[in-house]
Amino acid sequence: MLATFLLQANPMELIKWGIWIFLGVIIFVAVIVLLNFGVLWIQAASSGAKVSMFNLVGMWFRRVNADVIVNTRIMAVKAGLQLPSDLLEAHYLARGNVPNVVRALIAAKNAGIPLTWQKATAIDLAGRDVLDAVQTSVRTKIIDCPDRRSGKSTIDAVALNGIQLRAKARVTVRTNLDRVVGGATEETIIARVGEGIVSAIGSSVSHKDVLENPNRISQAVLAKGLDSGTAYSILSIDIADVDVGENVGAKLQTDQAEADRRVAQAKAEERRVMAIAQEQEMKARVQENRAKVILAQAEVPKAIAQAFREGHICAVEQAHK
Repeated sequence: MLATFLLQANPMELIKWGIWIFLGVIIFVAVIVLLNFGVLWIQAASSGAKVSMFNLVGMWFRRVNADVIVNTRIMAVKAGLQLPSDLLEAHYLARGNVPNVVRALIAAKNAGIPLTWQKATAIDLAGRDVLDAVQTSVRTKIIDCPDRRSGKSTIDAVALNGIQLRAKARVTVRTNLDRVVGGATEETIIARVGEGIVSAIGSSVSHKDVLENPNRISQAVLAKGLDSGTAYSILSIDIADVDVGENVGAKLQTDQAEADRRVAQAKAEERRVMAIAQEQEMKARVQENRAKVILAQAEVPKAIAQAFREGHICAVEQAHK
């Protein structure tokens, strides 16, 4: 029927029908677009953060969450940051946290910290919390040393006089945004500070010197520049507590004396066993010699009998006579 209608219809009528169908398709597509993106477009336009309808449709084709991009752009524009939607889309497609990056830029701008979009996105894509990094660069952060999550409550070290000291430290740091990407984390700071405390206590002549002036530990540790290559700048190292532990030197001397006693005892036991063995050997030789004597005594009658048979005994007697 459609073929018959097309053959019998006037060409002008066909053109009119084609135009109406084309207009209907355009209107249908426009309605669909307005229903899906009209609210976002109006919201962006009314906020001064215009995003074209073409870009919104493109986000849908690129599988970008248009709500996140539009709302983030509005937040940036209201804070005085002019960030094109293309930059936001690119970071979204790179699996970055777009709202977090924009919040970090706003926080840095309000705090007077120089932070560019490129640096912020690099920090975010490196797996670091860029907003937390900015906040930590504004307000200091305190790191406990040792870390409570490690299960240890103190850092144990021994002074030169053999007395053990147990110390706790609190490290005040500030994020260095220039070193966040590629910089070491808190674990490195904790390890370096712990090593510095052990070295400072170990180089002290007496534990009393440390107890009298715990600040000397902080000064010795800070002088080593432990924050080099890390994402933080160490502001201060405070010794929270120092307790006296065991007399490790005396314990080591006692253990050494006990070990020496056991060695001497083992050597004495060895000599005793050797003496017993030698005694048993001498007894065996005595028994052996006695056996030889008995054998020799048994040969005497045989020799006398042999002498009688051969006449040697008689010749000896006549010679004596």
